[in-house]
Amino acid sequence: HLTLLICILKMFLSVTPCVIFLYVNGVMLFTLSKKTVFQEMPRYMLFGHMLWVDTLNLFMTVVLYICAFGSISIMKNLCLFLLISTTALLHVSVLNLSLMSLERYVAICFPLRHAEITTSERTKMAIGVVWMIGLIQPLSDMIIFYAIDSTSAVMNLFCSRTTLFRLQIYKKLEISITCIFFVSVCFVIIFTYASIAAVAKTASSDKASAKKANKTVLLHLLQLVLGLISLLLEAIFEAFYVRVDINTLANLMYFFFVVFIIFPRCLSPLVYGLRDQAFGWSFKYYFTLGFIRQNRCKTEIRLVAGGCKI
Repeated sequence: HLTLLICILKMFLSVTPCVIFLYVNGVMLFTLSKKTVFQEMPRYMLFGHMLWVDTLNLFMTVVLYICAFGSISIMKNLCLFLLISTTALLHVSVLNLSLMSLERYVAICFPLRHAEITTSERTKMAIGVVWMIGLIQPLSDMIIFYAIDSTSAVMNLFCSRTTLFRLQIYKKLEISITCIFFVSVCFVIIFTYASIAAVAKTASSDKASAKKANKTVLLHLLQLVLGLISLLLEAIFEAFYVRVDINTLANLMYFFFVVFIIFPRCLSPLVYGLRDQAFGWSFKYYFTLGFIRQNRCKTEIRLVAGGCKI
């Protein structure tokens, strides 16, 4: 009975924050849809894209976690859909970090050309390119699975890459694409951070904006590291599987799920949403169902002046 209670408590403590932040993300997406300026400015478009991706990724991850926790057998086609969806969303989320860093780089290093370079049309095109690149591995996995794999129709174990993708070609493909993605995005983030830091030291004005942008890029780098660790979780579990007992492995899976899966996807929307004063006012208004009054005039002035930067 004690073991059952502990399992139920773990499930409650892990799923409840996900449900809460799914609601928070929903309110943020609703807030972005209520103002035209939020839908047209590139930084808010990228922020909204990140919210959609993280929300879907969080939902998919919770579904997989519940299936793993309850040892639920899943048909191979459904398991394949869940796995390639989470992989695509994670890759798109990582690539979106590079877009957000580049947008801050242009805004700080080329302020006079920012509006010309980062238009809404170019932002939509960049998001489309990100999705095409992010779908490379999931589509490759799907083609290999139906072309040469012979996995049984019903999964006897919980749905994961380890149980479904058993051929070595999956691992080689995953390692190759992961290395290319993360090295490229890491280079972009480090480059933008160094460039913005140089501007912050030499600029005679607007140093506060440059420093704030640098902190934002550092947060992107933290997200990148957490995203890389979450991609390596399967390999970490495989390494622990032959060395520890099943209870210790379950505790390790729970720890990694909370720290490297839930935490990054719950933290980033709050950090970027509430750090922006204009968006923060609107979000608080809708989140509290109108109890915190929105200062519309002040918000519009900040948006027009560009004084609030994510």
